[in-house]
Amino acid sequence: MASYTEIEKENNPKTTIIKYTQELHEKTGRNVIVYYSGWLTVDDGELSIESMDKNGFIDLINNIDESKGLDLILHTPGGSVSATESIIDYLHAVFGDDIRAIIPQMAMSAGTMIACSCKEILMGKQSSLGPVNPQIYGVPAKSVIEEFELAKKEIEENPKSTPYWTILLKKYPINFLFECKNTMEWARDILEKALKYSMFKEDNQDKIDKIISELISGDSTKNHSRNLSAAKCKKIGLNIKCIEKDEELSDIILSIHNACISYFYRENSSKIYLNQNGTFLSYNFE
Repeated sequence: MASYTEIEKENNPKTTIIKYTQELHEKTGRNVIVYYSGWLTVDDGELSIESMDKNGFIDLINNIDESKGLDLILHTPGGSVSATESIIDYLHAVFGDDIRAIIPQMAMSAGTMIACSCKEILMGKQSSLGPVNPQIYGVPAKSVIEEFELAKKEIEENPKSTPYWTILLKKYPINFLFECKNTMEWARDILEKALKYSMFKEDNQDKIDKIISELISGDSTKNHSRNLSAAKCKKIGLNIKCIEKDEELSDIILSIHNACISYFYRENSSKIYLNQNGTFLSYNFE
């Protein structure tokens, strides 16, 4: 494995990312797309999943053999529900159900939704997915719903608390609660559709319902940033494959990760797109 320290000694981490991405392709015989956000590394630029990302995927998929399937390497904090749905639909239209998600470190919220749209998820001991809790204007939708529910309960039990809750809830725009409820339901529908399309089929509805419950409304959603380990994800029913069982595979994946982190630090970049053919795109900021 190329460690972060070793990569830092090199002059061009971009070359290292391309090198190991090509090695992964040679090992598996599958197409490889790297979609990496620098949200843990930088404070500026486009860090979340957004509609423009689809253009990056279109560029990367151009001139590759779609019959070889796809290994999608994800590192993202999540982002727009609508953009996520569009990307999932596009990837399914191109590769069908032959997509594997690879999570070197973290794919949170909407990133978890993309991972769940794949037939299997490759994770290591250091890897995490996250609760599916869409944010609206930077506020977790589930938290808003729970706050209104608590307000209703306390006002019914103690009408004198009404002025307190009236002041507190004024921070939200009109109809914000309905927007949050609709977005949560939308995310749930996308997640169910994604799981049925590839990882599971219609006869696994009980398992699908359990996974959705855990990711959207279960204990895992106590905090939007909660990290769900490979063991936890496997326990709730997701199809998780352990990358440590193949030492060479694990080394290649972690080398790509370390090279991407180094690139973010050194190149004023917030997002990376890459395929095994060396097509490389990134968001740069001043």
